[in-house]
Amino acid sequence: MIEPREQDQAQATLRTPRDCLRWGESVLRRSGVFLGHGTDDHGDECLALLLHVLALPLDTDPRMLDARLLPDEVSAFVALMKRRVNERVPVPYLTGEAWFCGLPFLVDERVLIPRSPIAELIEARFQPFLDPDRIDRVLDLCTGSGCIAIACAHALEQAQVDASDISEDALAVCRANVQRHGLEERVFPLRADGLDGLTGPYDLIVSNPPYVDAEDLAAMPDEYRHEPELALASGVDGLDFTRRLLIEAPERLSEDGVLIVEVGNSDRHMMAAWPEVPFLWFEFERGGHGVFMLDRRQLIEHRDCFKRDHVTG
Repeated sequence: MIEPREQDQAQATLRTPRDCLRWGESVLRRSGVFLGHGTDDHGDECLALLLHVLALPLDTDPRMLDARLLPDEVSAFVALMKRRVNERVPVPYLTGEAWFCGLPFLVDERVLIPRSPIAELIEARFQPFLDPDRIDRVLDLCTGSGCIAIACAHALEQAQVDASDISEDALAVCRANVQRHGLEERVFPLRADGLDGLTGPYDLIVSNPPYVDAEDLAAMPDEYRHEPELALASGVDGLDFTRRLLIEAPERLSEDGVLIVEVGNSDRHMMAAWPEVPFLWFEFERGGHGVFMLDRRQLIEHRDCFKRDHVTG
C-alpha cells in the first residue's frame, strides 16, 4: 500500500522522470503487484504511467530523464501509482490505452485488456497454416475492444471483418476503435449471442472467448477483478462457450473455412474431453498457449462427440 505519508513525501521530493521511475519501480516491487496485462517488467509499468502523464511517446529522448517536472505532473504520476498499488488497477485501464499487434487501442473496464497470443498468428497473416490471399470474410467472435478484428483487417487487406459480441458496452469500445483506425468500411461491429444471427459464410472464425474455469477464476490476482467477468468465466471447466461453438461453427464456415480459438489453461479440459479430436495446438515464440485450430471438415467429422459432451458437460 502507498500510505498518505509516503504519498506526501513522494510529491514533495520527486523532481525528475528519473526520480519518479526509481521510486515507482521500488514501490511496485515492494507491493507485490501482479504483472500480466501487457508487460512483465515493473520498470516498464512505471514508464507507461509516466509517459502517459507527460503526454510523451515511447521513443522520447533519454535526456528527458533529468528534466525538471512540474509539481502537478509529479502529483498526477503519484496518484496513478497509488491506484495501481492500492486498488490493483492494471496500467492500461489507468492510461486508457493498450497495444496489440503494434497497434494502439482504447480500453476501459468494459473490455478485456488485449493480450492474446493470437497476435503472433495475425502478424504472420496466419501463414503457413492458411493462405492469406484466400481469406475474404473473417469473424472475430467475442471481439471485446475489437483488437483482433482490427488487427486482422490490417493484416488481410482484402478481407471484410465482422466483430461480434454479446455486450453492448464492449461494442461501444469496439466502435470507437474502428473509428480510430479508420476502418468503418471494412470492420463491422455486430451484437450477437455466440453465433446466433451470424450467417457467414466465413473463411476464418477467430475467437478469444470466455474460457476461465471456476478454479482459475477463484484464484485470479486482484488485477483481473477489474475486467468484465462476462468475458472471462465459462463454467466449471471453462468450456461452456467453446462446446457450443464447436457444434455450431460448421454452419457459419465456408467450405474450406477454419476455426481458431483461444482456451488458455482450459486446453487440458479439452484434451481430456475429446482425446480423439485432432486439434492443432499452436506454439508461440513470445509465450502463451491454449490456442487451437480445426477446419470445417474436422468439425463436421467430430460433431457427434461434441454434441454428446455438450449434453453431459
